[in-house]
Amino acid sequence: MIRSILDNDLYKFTMQMAVLELFPGAEAEYRFINRGTQRFTEGFVEELRRTVDEEISELTLTEEEYHWLGKHCPYLKPMYLEYLKNFRFKPEEVTICLTEDRNLDMRIKGPWHSTILWEIVLMAAVSELYFSTIETSWNGNGESEISESVLAAYGEKVLKIGKALEENNCLFAEFGTRRRRSFEIHDQAMESLAGIKTLTGTSNVYFAKKYGMKAIGTVGHEWIMGTSALVGLRYANRFSLENWEEVFKGDLGIALTDTFGSDAFFKDFDLKLSKLYDGVRHDSGDPITFVDRVIAHYKKLGIGPMKKVLVFSDALNSETAINIRKYCEGKINCSFGIGTNLTNNSDFFRKSPPLNMVIKLHGINGIPVVKLSDSPEKETGERDALRVANYIFGRKGLDD
Repeated sequence: MIRSILDNDLYKFTMQMAVLELFPGAEAEYRFINRGTQRFTEGFVEELRRTVDEEISELTLTEEEYHWLGKHCPYLKPMYLEYLKNFRFKPEEVTICLTEDRNLDMRIKGPWHSTILWEIVLMAAVSELYFSTIETSWNGNGESEISESVLAAYGEKVLKIGKALEENNCLFAEFGTRRRRSFEIHDQAMESLAGIKTLTGTSNVYFAKKYGMKAIGTVGHEWIMGTSALVGLRYANRFSLENWEEVFKGDLGIALTDTFGSDAFFKDFDLKLSKLYDGVRHDSGDPITFVDRVIAHYKKLGIGPMKKVLVFSDALNSETAINIRKYCEGKINCSFGIGTNLTNNSDFFRKSPPLNMVIKLHGINGIPVVKLSDSPEKETGERDALRVANYIFGRKGLDD
């Protein structure tokens, strides 16, 4: 299910490098969150445990991959590449069990720089195992193997999506590793998209290498969440942006806006940071409202919006991306990260929807961290920690 240590999203590697450089002693805990109704089995847990112990633990960076990263990802420093060459996933960092209601309880604990790479590979494994051991009717024969006819039909579906985006001049990258139906489905999707002129790349480093594409990614919510515990909560957005610049010196300059809600972000996104960063990423809340807000923010600071870019990545399909692009036209540049719609398309698998799951940072050095959001259902963290964070950022009163 996981074919290479690079079968992971780029931003996990960039954040790993930043953590090693600035917070090498930090200890982290992550937790799996199932937002859907699907449930799991003892057999599933056993197979996931075996996958962690016997497969993922054996992944290593090859010499070819090492040299490819050095050439195609120059912002990854030589010292970090040496670290990655010696990196091994540690199965003892992962605990897996079933709850009484047959939900999945999965936790990852250990040094932040070590545990940071687990999120995407575990989610991809959970998704593929679910659709190969529990829900198998989607593949046409009720067995774990995927037929050639299903793969071919899926490739046609993805090609149609890619053509629609190309015809409407939508610049987009593939962001679908974490909730993919399977590795084979993901591979088929990438092969089908390879000729689309408006495809800018993929977040998956393995497929970027395989198909000669650009690896796309910057930073995730956990960087800001971790900063809130290690540096300070009230200005965590500002501290995390400044620390990112300290590590990457102007590379990978897309700022993530919604870790504690966009109000908190824009209070910290001052003139210096607004000029320094190439643009911002939207991941929750109404995208059209967000476009207007970002344009107003740049104009207020005397920055021409057409010098900046908005990246959209919140549960997109071709239709929503095209509508957003049309709204942005002539106002601000935009591009899109499209994930599950390309690697686990709900229109194609109509009676077998993708898992609605995340793995989120839960604490750093024993301090609970939270993610707030412009979409309330995306809030994560312990209740009291959420209560305090919402109060500090002026979103709610302490008793609300």
